[in-house]
Amino acid sequence: MNILSRIKHGDHDDAEKDQLLTTQEENQLLKASLECLKSELNKFKEPPLLICEVKRVLPDRAIIKVSNGNTFLVSMLKNLAVSPGDVVLVEQKSLTVVQRLEKSRSFDAENFLVAEKPTIRWEELGGLHVQAEEIREVVELPLNNPALFKQLGIQPPKGVLLHGPPGTGKTLLAKAVAASTQATFIEIVASELVQKFIGEGAKLVKDIFEFAREKAPAIIFIDELDALGGQRMELGTSGEREVQRTLMQLLTEMDGFQSLDNVKIIGATNRLDLLDPALLRPGRFDRIIHVPIPDKEGRQQILNIHTQRMHIKDIIHDSIIEKTEGFTGAEIRAACTEAGYFAIRAQRTEVTTEDFLQAIEKVSQKQDPESIDMYG
Repeated sequence: MNILSRIKHGDHDDAEKDQLLTTQEENQLLKASLECLKSELNKFKEPPLLICEVKRVLPDRAIIKVSNGNTFLVSMLKNLAVSPGDVVLVEQKSLTVVQRLEKSRSFDAENFLVAEKPTIRWEELGGLHVQAEEIREVVELPLNNPALFKQLGIQPPKGVLLHGPPGTGKTLLAKAVAASTQATFIEIVASELVQKFIGEGAKLVKDIFEFAREKAPAIIFIDELDALGGQRMELGTSGEREVQRTLMQLLTEMDGFQSLDNVKIIGATNRLDLLDPALLRPGRFDRIIHVPIPDKEGRQQILNIHTQRMHIKDIIHDSIIEKTEGFTGAEIRAACTEAGYFAIRAQRTEVTTEDFLQAIEKVSQKQDPESIDMYG
């Protein structure tokens, strides 16, 4: 007689009863595990769904656009309300619209959001006091003290354009502004706005500005602006025409019917001469700031910033400052790093004047005077 029969007839002890309860619990656990595995297995059998954009809505049907740019006239589930511009899920084989996604953006604008803001301070910018004061007036002051402009009855500038040779501190200025305000900081490289298919670049620009308005106060920093904002031409390839479409969307967002509110724009470029005149007019980039190669006083400040943590044996004489004539801030920083390497090769823990002189000579060999003159 098995345990179950003995328990039914009352011929059992407590140990057998406990064993039966344990067996029943194990069976229930195994059944639950089996159901879970079946559910997971069914997920693998489910066909994938396409993410498409609705272009036009017809009675019981819709025209959708798939990721490769093709458009199809497809059916929809009953009682499914969609509108042009919505993002929907489409069954892969029949191309039937089965669900509308809550989020209508085709692009993930949050990818451009800088979650951790830069920590650079204004004191860490050498030779840029004039430029720092101008950009603070345009960007930082309106965001931190908007009531001041209401009292004066004026509209603060929408954006500022930084231009000058590479390595002079344009990006550092933008980082310092981001660190000094509580605004949302969105960083974009202009080449990222150029997309493969027609209209996608313009849609991305629109989504980024909508995202900035939602997160306002916000700062949009567009680096290497000349990659997108070049002068428009009558003729060109299809790719160049797509870049122009994206540029026109950028112009509209900066100065169109929809207000920017508390959204400020900072652009940076090495080639101001290549930019389209429509970008440079007041109402878009209201203030254009030239970030030049630092003068003697600026080079001294930059050198002091980059050597404050270095172990220097000798005093930095004016002769070293003179030899850095024509150096940008990035090149002075590179010279300080090279001076440290000369000390490491000599197995020393202190940097000497000779190390600095050799480092300056090494960095100066990489300079191209003609390219520096090109940037103005």
